Parts: sequence; structure tokens; C-alpha cells
Amino acid sequence: MSELKNDRFLRALQRLPVDCTPVWMMRQAGRYLPEYRETRARAGDFLSLCKNADLACEVTLQPLERYALDAAILFSDILTIPDAMGLGLYFEQGEGPRFRKPVRTAADVAALPVPKADADLDYVMSAVRTIRQALNGRVPLIGFSGSPWTLATYMVEGGSSKDFRTIKRMIFAEPDVAHALLDKLALAVIDYLNAQIRAGAQAVQIFDTWGGVLSTAAYEAFSLAYMRKIIGGLIPEHEGRKVPVILFTKNGGQWLEMIADSGTDAVGLDWTTDIDKARSRIGDRVALQGNMDPATLYAPASRIRAEVSDILQRFGSGSGHVFNLGHGIGQDVDPEAPRIFVDAVHELSAQYHTA
Repeated sequence: MSELKNDRFLRALQRLPVDCTPVWMMRQAGRYLPEYRETRARAGDFLSLCKNADLACEVTLQPLERYALDAAILFSDILTIPDAMGLGLYFEQGEGPRFRKPVRTAADVAALPVPKADADLDYVMSAVRTIRQALNGRVPLIGFSGSPWTLATYMVEGGSSKDFRTIKRMIFAEPDVAHALLDKLALAVIDYLNAQIRAGAQAVQIFDTWGGVLSTAAYEAFSLAYMRKIIGGLIPEHEGRKVPVILFTKNGGQWLEMIADSGTDAVGLDWTTDIDKARSRIGDRVALQGNMDPATLYAPASRIRAEVSDILQRFGSGSGHVFNLGHGIGQDVDPEAPRIFVDAVHELSAQYHTA
């Protein structure tokens, strides 16, 4: 594999010195880019795009051609594991993901196979290898998975949910069934992320998108416990480098200390937590990633730069900060706005990294 030309993202995750704060965006390859929409149209549909290594590589690289990003993230979907479990994933126009066979009973859970990533999700590994080769050391490649809890919400609800009542009924009325499901998913995620690392992912992120809908006790028992298990099962080094782990729980700011103690290298923050407070609470233990409100990208250039400046000032001097949005970029953002954002991060952060 080629030597990395820009490793500030990996260095920041390990709280090593950098020349400026690295930046990438969640959902940086997506519908806000006209070139992405063109490639997706050629693929026919979203799942076909995910399962075609060359096209997945193409869209992964598209934002890097426009913006001076410090990392690429694998183009895929968090629901690849449940899809490989045979639940019949499909996407309803305007409705998001759906499963033809939701998981509702102990028998449903017992019948679920634990997929083998190299065999059952080989198209993802093919995409990782293709992207790494195409990057040629330009920037690091991030692999990812949904957390067991987040995957389970879709599997039990049968798709997206507003109130999560079906899976919440399960965790309170039939906790043993929920734990059996989450344990299978944790094993699958460990295998999946390790396969991505072996294929060439240089850092991994666990997306716990729906952890924030839980109470503290339920979060610890049904989400964080399984992410701890995953982190403990991951390959720590590959290709002579540490493979850092980022854990992102949306709406999880109240649990920062617990998350920091999970074994993760970095904690992702959404925009509801002030980064200065987060750094004072846990920043001596882990790196922080985030956390500009994605809606800021609808603002004029001066407002975007002001927000970037404020977050950088709040974090303060030194390494251990990966700048990002607090969640995924909106699909109707003007493609010029991320350029203003990314350039502002690099330009305005240099003063915080003087030797």
C-alpha cells in the first residue's frame, strides 16, 4: 500500500501534533453533489451503487476532487449487515430503508445467521480495496458500521421509526431477546470492521445514530456495552499503524465520560454539546470529533467562517480535534458551502497548532 501523503487525520485521532486541524464531513459523498446524482442514476438505485466497487469508489472520491478534505469515508450503508442476514432490505421512495422480514420474536432472533464479512459482504471489501488503490496514499480511508443498537432499531421496527416503540417494548418486556439480538450483531460488526481493516480501512467509525433515544441505564446496557465489546475485538494495528476507532452517539452528550471509557480513541460530538465543555470533561483521555451544526452550511460564507472560528476557539490549542459536522450534510446544501467550510477550518486552525 502507498505511503500516506496526508496523515493529519490519523495523527489528530491519536492526539499527536498536526500543522492544522483535519476535517472531513459525515455523508460527504452524497446527494448534494450533482456528480453523485449522475453516478447514482447510472447505477440504477442506491443498493446497486453500494454493491458496485468501481461506482462506490467513484462516489467516495468525488468530494475529494472538490474539497481539501483530510479523509475519505467508504461509500456504503449502515444496513449492510442486516441485509446480509437475509431480512430483505429495500428502499421506499421518500420513506427510507425498509425490511421485508422484521425481527420481532425469540425465534426470529435464533434464526438469524451471523454473516461472514469476507464472504457475505465481499462487495464491501472489494470497494475498500478499490478505494485504497485509487487514493494512492492521498488521505486515509475510514471504514464504518452502525452500532448493534442502531442496527437493531431498524431490524425490529422494520425500518425508520419516530418513537421506537417496538424495540423499546422488546428491551423492557423481553430483555433477553434484545440481548440475544444485540450479541449477534456485535459479533457481526466485529467481523465486518476487521474485514474492512484487513482490506485497507485505516480508521473506523461506529455510528450509534439512535443511542440518544435511550435512558442512561438503557443506553449503558443495550448500546454502550455492545460497542465496548466491539472495540475490544477490533484489530488494533494494521500495515504498521494503529487503527483508531471513533464512536459517535447522536444526542449522547450527557454520557461523554462513559463513552470515553469505552476504549475508543475519539468521541464524535453532535452540535448540541459545546466542544469546550466536552474537552474539559474528557479531552485528556480521547480525541474529539465534530461538531458544527450541518444547517450552518445554508448560511452565507461569513457566517460559516464565524461558526468554524468559534468552534476552533472553544476547543483551543493543541491536537486531538478532528473537525466535522455534528451529523450528515444536508442533501440540498449548495456544493460551494463545503468548500468555504473546509478551507476555513484549515486556514483558521493553523494558529492553534504552532510549535
